[in-house]
Amino acid sequence: MIVVDTIGELHAFLAEARAEGKSVGLVPTMGALHEGHASLVKRSVEDNGVTVVSVFVNPTQFNDKGDLERYPRTLDADCRLLEALGASCVFAPSVEEVYPEPDTRVFDFAPLDKVMEGIYRPGHFNGVAQIVSKLFTYVEPHRAYFGEKDFQQLAIIREMVRQLGLSLEIVGCPIVREDDGLALSSRNALLTPEQRHTALAISRTLFASVEYAKDHSLAETKQMVEQAIADTEGLELEYYEIVDGHTLQPVSSWDDTDYIVGCITVYCGKVRLIDNIKYK
Repeated sequence: MIVVDTIGELHAFLAEARAEGKSVGLVPTMGALHEGHASLVKRSVEDNGVTVVSVFVNPTQFNDKGDLERYPRTLDADCRLLEALGASCVFAPSVEEVYPEPDTRVFDFAPLDKVMEGIYRPGHFNGVAQIVSKLFTYVEPHRAYFGEKDFQQLAIIREMVRQLGLSLEIVGCPIVREDDGLALSSRNALLTPEQRHTALAISRTLFASVEYAKDHSLAETKQMVEQAIADTEGLELEYYEIVDGHTLQPVSSWDDTDYIVGCITVYCGKVRLIDNIKYK
């Protein structure tokens, strides 16, 4: 495995791989890697001759400067994990390498980016689109891998690929959870042991809501989740929406669509955690 920090070095590595007829997989990350990321890398290694993993904390997708500064950075440990997983190349550029000048592109993914994260993190998905489209240009992968924990992000990246007419496959991979149910996230490293225990109420509530939904209305299920989080000391609900999994628009009845997902964002102290659950 090689580690490169310039676009030129990345292109040189990929030119050699393509000359050998190898397919290329890309796993975009912001580092602080865990088993959720590992599952994406393993899938890419299985599917492709070459796997590139980007490690870059992208400033344009943070609307909270404090959140950007707090985001964990563990490049050395990340590289050790990626080598053990069989990754071919780590691309870990500087901000100056990726943004030699400001990226002024503005994307419109309406209605996908006008709900949930789009409301509470203005500009976030535009920043995601900026960096992911840049990575797609640098790497020109055959396939790119993203986790379903970031459910809205995955839908928006698929829409971006459609809008830009890119010829690559977007592969969504299932949420990876701890044995106790907590969705794996780089932000979990910022939780104290007590907060981590408190955060278990998020997944526990979502799992319980699936059973509850079997004999309750959608509105009752939404209220049950919201109340359970409100009743948990140390958690603050930002939003819980039950949406059409295709359009991300809120639904009012279990019969509205054949694909229904509950998406939640909760603050545990200052740590912002997201999760989701499929109802049908």
